[in-house]
Amino acid sequence: MNRRLSIAVPWFLIVTACWLPAQITTAPASETSSIREKLLGSWRLVSRDEQFADGKIKTRTDAVGLIMYTADGHMSVQIMLPEDTEAPNNPVQYQQNAYEAYQGTYTIDEKAHTVTHHVESALVRSLIGKNLTRVYRFEGKQLILKSSRADEHWTITWEHN
Repeated sequence: MNRRLSIAVPWFLIVTACWLPAQITTAPASETSSIREKLLGSWRLVSRDEQFADGKIKTRTDAVGLIMYTADGHMSVQIMLPEDTEAPNNPVQYQQNAYEAYQGTYTIDEKAHTVTHHVESALVRSLIGKNLTRVYRFEGKQLILKSSRADEHWTITWEHN
């Protein structure tokens, strides 16, 4: 019996040593990868919910836009609003002459459900060098982004192209 035990224990240790690492998962990395994969590509603007100075929230579908995320960590966004567009009540100016455009890199914080746009160039030059953090969620083919700032009240819905 002692001999059997001395043979069985090493085999048990070898099998466990091979089996156990395969059972340990790296969920956060794989979730981040799947989120990155979901973000990749181009998304067309569907609508914008904006809160204006009068406190009313208006859903606008009269803008045209595109946001893109690349596999190598770059992003770009462009939005053209109608010329008579009233500026939303935001502390940060994103648009000039009813046009918003910036590009840079992005990082994902999967636990916080945020994507941060690291602005490298922008139509509104005061955005250059800023980190614009957006809370994201996915609903079907749609990506919904909103500012993580408590003093900004807007939501943008994008649909995958």
